[in-house]
Amino acid sequence: MEEILNAAPTEEELAEQARIRREKLQKLVSEGNDPFVKVKYEVSANSAQVKNGFEQLEGKEVSLAGRLMSRRIMGKASFSHIQDGAGLIQIYVRRDDVGEENYASFKKDYDLGDIVGIKGYVFKTQTGEISIHCNGIELLSKCLHPLPEKQHGLTNTDIRYRRRELDLIVNPEVKRTFVLRSKIISAIREYLDGRGCLEVDTPVLTTLEIGAAARPFKTKHNALDIDMYLRIETELYLKRLIVGGFDGVYEVGRIFRNEGMDAYHNPEFTTVEVYCAYLDYMDMMDMVEDMYSRIAQKVCGTTDIVYQGTELHLGGKWERLTMKEAVKKYSGADYDLWTSDEDARACAKKLGVEVPEGDKATKGHVLIALFDEFCEDKLVQPTFIYDYPVENSPLAKRKEDDPLFTQRFEYFICGHEYGNAFSELNDPIDQKQRFVKQVEEKKAQEPNCNAQVDEDYVTALEYGLPPTGGLGFGVDRLVMLLTDSPTIRDVLLFPTMKPKSR
Repeated sequence: MEEILNAAPTEEELAEQARIRREKLQKLVSEGNDPFVKVKYEVSANSAQVKNGFEQLEGKEVSLAGRLMSRRIMGKASFSHIQDGAGLIQIYVRRDDVGEENYASFKKDYDLGDIVGIKGYVFKTQTGEISIHCNGIELLSKCLHPLPEKQHGLTNTDIRYRRRELDLIVNPEVKRTFVLRSKIISAIREYLDGRGCLEVDTPVLTTLEIGAAARPFKTKHNALDIDMYLRIETELYLKRLIVGGFDGVYEVGRIFRNEGMDAYHNPEFTTVEVYCAYLDYMDMMDMVEDMYSRIAQKVCGTTDIVYQGTELHLGGKWERLTMKEAVKKYSGADYDLWTSDEDARACAKKLGVEVPEGDKATKGHVLIALFDEFCEDKLVQPTFIYDYPVENSPLAKRKEDDPLFTQRFEYFICGHEYGNAFSELNDPIDQKQRFVKQVEEKKAQEPNCNAQVDEDYVTALEYGLPPTGGLGFGVDRLVMLLTDSPTIRDVLLFPTMKPKSR
């Protein structure tokens, strides 16, 4: 008898298999062999250690535990595979070695998906497969649902995202993605720690809705009887720490935004924000180039990677364009030839780009609109776009030689934005004015919102924020890039999903 995950059963067959598994569990319990009472199993090695250390372990006894993934019953002996946290390994179970009663139970009571513990010695089969010759096998946990068939795997994305644990069991490449995610985050921390930055934690719950464009999630603190908001950024608290005397801080933080979902957006996601005193946005550009190069080399073994069929070069110097240069390059529009806001709006109209009517659209607004329309999707190789209009950069320091622009950059890869950085605005008077304007604009768009100026942050600036460079980037997008994943849901263990109707 051969039992392998290779046939796609119908829903009726799945229900019948689940019923049979529960009957087997009831039988085991009635016989005093309830597998769920087991509290511990001594494991001396995992599958990878056995395979990699075969020369030292051959003929020696080991104990492993894992999930039963295949089984070939051949009368008095059986070959099976178990899967542990390190991979698959074959086991050989023979009646004369484990005992007649245990072998009979293995044949009748065990199912694919069950968690088993095995003891035995390491050997190699005639076909050369490293295996464990069992002299003991024990059922540690019963799987009450049949696993997906092996031939086609678990491919339904809705099921994969909702039942990630099942996805991890049957799709090894998925597990690899999340192992790499952990390594990427570790590499980020190692890099920033090496630059002398201190990792910190700041509040996730805040007491005010700031004027930023992102929409927050709102909740209630019952004891204080106040509304609270899940944070949409970590920026303002981190810069207050620079005011307090830290030269460099960063946070790997969970962020929450009550907005739509697509391949690059999830309502909760992870960012890294880092702030370094006495640096500017050009220094932060150098940091991004260096950090991405080192992380790619450490995790992928190269700085030349392929993302969704496109070869990308993360090492060396990245292209750098001002926003004005990018717009001129890709649309032909020349900001420096616009003599007024009206000229800019006329240019947008000629190019078929919609901007706010009347006198609401400034030259800066038009430049931003043209960039979004003509430039972003052209930026395939890593590219810095810098010197943003003040209209969409409320926290960035103005350029001394052109106060209509700020010392800000974003960087783009494969047509998508991956990070954002400033020479931080440290003038409390200018900052207060920009916050007030930001709140006014948000209330004009959402009259019922509770947007407020963060007066605590403004007060902190009044004590003196040194010249500071700041950088924020999405961890999930970086993981997508380095694991060649097409959607953010592939790199989040449990992405947000609409509840299924019951």
